[in-house]
Amino acid sequence: MNMNRTALLIVAAALIVPAAGCARNKVKGDTAYVARDVNTLYALAKKSADQGNYADAAKLFDEVERQHPYSVWARRAQLMSAFSYYMAQQYTDAISSSQRFLTIHPGNADAPYANYLVAMSYYNQIADVTRDQKITQQASDAFGELIRRYPGSRYATDARLKLDLINDHLAGKEMEVGRYYQRSGNWLAASLRFRTVVDKYQTTSHTPEALERLVECYLALGVPDEARKAGAVLGRNYPGTSWYKHSYELLRRHQPRT
Repeated sequence: MNMNRTALLIVAAALIVPAAGCARNKVKGDTAYVARDVNTLYALAKKSADQGNYADAAKLFDEVERQHPYSVWARRAQLMSAFSYYMAQQYTDAISSSQRFLTIHPGNADAPYANYLVAMSYYNQIADVTRDQKITQQASDAFGELIRRYPGSRYATDARLKLDLINDHLAGKEMEVGRYYQRSGNWLAASLRFRTVVDKYQTTSHTPEALERLVECYLALGVPDEARKAGAVLGRNYPGTSWYKHSYELLRRHQPRT
């Protein structure tokens, strides 16, 4: 048993064990399971949450379900456990609890919220673009699933906004890698990264730069026709940008002499 769990059990015991003198003489292990009626246990969990003791609250809500799995409070306790883990920034546990709720109650009215907790738990772990983006992709997938399954829910609007931000983040990662390859003179690998941004993340803020860098890469690779195509797309969609001006100058300098 780790220190966090031990401390939690001590706190929980102080809250739910009656003030009996003999209780002080029990060993710590005896506090791991203290049978309580469901109303008392749920009230203690809710009190912990209301006081901002979310880690304690999560464990107590888990205890509601463990001790009273068939009560009317068990379903609510599952969701409150997921919420409490999320607020305690214990995102792995929040995801696990939310997914467990969805497995047991897939058609419940609170299912959109449980999906939202899963997505937000991934979203809050997104690292900067210099690091691996596995969590970012998981957040993207989770928000996409939420929008697909519950498009009319009140969480879908925020999910769409978060998905836009995530796509911009993922596009930024592609750009970072593409620039690295470009600096190294690996023009083909760079062009593939920039093409991914144009094809997959075309609504993000990185698209104008990606198109301009495609012009540079294609010219370096000796395929000026492809460079002109990329420049034409850039000019048609982003004519007033510095990226277009730069690509225009590059293409002008590489025009075939007659």
